[in-house]
Amino acid sequence: MLLRLRVSLPDRPGSLGQVARALGALGADILQVTVLEREGGRAVDDFTVSWPGSVGADEVRDRMSAVPGVRVEGVWPTREVPGSAPDYDLLMHVAAEPSRGIATLVDALPGLCGAEWSLALAGDAILHASLAAPDAFALPEVPPRAATIASDKLWLMLLPVAAHGLHVVVARADGPGFHRAELERAARIVAVVATLAARA
Repeated sequence: MLLRLRVSLPDRPGSLGQVARALGALGADILQVTVLEREGGRAVDDFTVSWPGSVGADEVRDRMSAVPGVRVEGVWPTREVPGSAPDYDLLMHVAAEPSRGIATLVDALPGLCGAEWSLALAGDAILHASLAAPDAFALPEVPPRAATIASDKLWLMLLPVAAHGLHVVVARADGPGFHRAELERAARIVAVVATLAARA
């Protein structure tokens, strides 16, 4: 079972080791650590971990919150396998078939972003949707640039694709809201895909 944990911890020597020991005591195998931010004496890190069996999010939160100074911001399943290069794989697929660039992007984003679904909208019309996306969706607001919002028990990333006159929406139901580092990564990927797709 692959999970992602978002943990806020004191930004001082030894804190990361304490978190790693607590995860080890739970039987977790740490596959990857991503530092999302370091500000105000705290760090926010995403851990991708593997457990040999199932473990409940509440149990993980309880055990990790027992570590002094640690706050668990989210625990959710993930499909992204650490050590792979999914960003590059996506771009290779789009470069090979740019006419399907936006559809390929929409299909790949849930895995890239630890999300449940994504879709491309032109106004309120869905141009392409990943598996698990709703049949109909209306943007709660239309941002001029990439943004994150909470809407109807979902965390959303709204990514405008001006060259194609559409928005890409990425939705997460489990776990925390999208971090600005996740938003910036997704916006860069969308920009590159849109450039490639425009050449089709």
